[in-house]
Amino acid sequence: MTVVSLTVNGTPVSADVEARTSLADYVRDAHNLTGTHLGCEHGVCGACTVLVDGVPARSCITYAVACANAEVTTIEGFDNDELMRELRAAFSREHALQCGFCTPGMLIAGRDLVLRAPDADEHAIRVAMSGNLCRCTGYVGIVRAIQGVIAARRARGVAPLPGAGRTALGPAGSGHGDAVAPVREASAARAAQPQAAAASAGLADWKPQTTFTQSFTVHHPVQEVWRFFADVPAVAACLPGAAVEGDAVDGTVRGRIKVKVGPISPEFHGVAEIERDEATYSGTIRGSGQDVRSNSGTRGLIDYRLTDGGNSTTRVDLSIGYRLTGPLAQFGRSDLMQEIAGRLVAVFARNVEARLGAGGAPPPPAAELGAVELFFSVLASRIRTRLRRLFKRSG
Repeated sequence: MTVVSLTVNGTPVSADVEARTSLADYVRDAHNLTGTHLGCEHGVCGACTVLVDGVPARSCITYAVACANAEVTTIEGFDNDELMRELRAAFSREHALQCGFCTPGMLIAGRDLVLRAPDADEHAIRVAMSGNLCRCTGYVGIVRAIQGVIAARRARGVAPLPGAGRTALGPAGSGHGDAVAPVREASAARAAQPQAAAASAGLADWKPQTTFTQSFTVHHPVQEVWRFFADVPAVAACLPGAAVEGDAVDGTVRGRIKVKVGPISPEFHGVAEIERDEATYSGTIRGSGQDVRSNSGTRGLIDYRLTDGGNSTTRVDLSIGYRLTGPLAQFGRSDLMQEIAGRLVAVFARNVEARLGAGGAPPPPAAELGAVELFFSVLASRIRTRLRRLFKRSG
């Protein structure tokens, strides 16, 4: 057990908790602040949002010990907050709540947006609030409420506050606890030196959430395929939505990949480390990326090996591991992701085959990845398979 001391809603508090205790459980169980609601408990729905040192944080995936000595504000701490009173009145006026379960997190996230948004742009509000989910309202009233408060404040001459209290990168509470202070220093250094971040992103120091294998065959000799895999921009052009930004430096390359998920189009920008062993025709790619708009992150690990398949063919064996964080983690179910990855690998294999057979003429980059189309394609395939099994049994 660990004694965790915080300032919650302006009052110093302490409690003896296990190291694994989340901040949400800490304020609810130890201090009876049950206005912080627990929904998904995966950091996706936003119902548990609180302020940590003035910045919104998902309290269900934030350890209480990581916030030692920080200032935490739950929904109960806004009773005398002028901006929150204005926002609550707008929520009531626009019928922006029904069951009310999402409302505490929605209000705290909305307050943060009102503080920093330059204007009441509806699209920008919908994007900024996309990390807070509501099962009742359809979001129209919520958007109108936030839009109205922003417009009213800007009309009164209240200027936006850039960053809305954000002064440093790092996890919630990282400006306080001794155990996590080095994280803040490292994050600040990465922000000041973006090029150094590429070389020191710690891509090897993590474990995939899910790992699976895939393979495909290319109708070209193994030496030719191996040389092609050394051309990073060409390989990236075969992967839907991917592109390389700049040249590779010491085995490290920056790039991006864009994914269409319904109305959301996250674009992950990040860095990858590439290792190759010519003696065994094998290699490893470790990458990480972040989408600023959805605040989602991803990490990936690909091990590949080329073997001579005979008759001038090459077998490519892949081991793929990944981890998704943030709102898009809801799309990370391992069984679906494995089937989707299998279809992506098939597209990649066709593009590699076309590129190698193009006689030096580079084909256009592969189309962006439409995750929704892939998802429903996989779902339809599963339904067909189950129907076939059902009819086979009944026959």
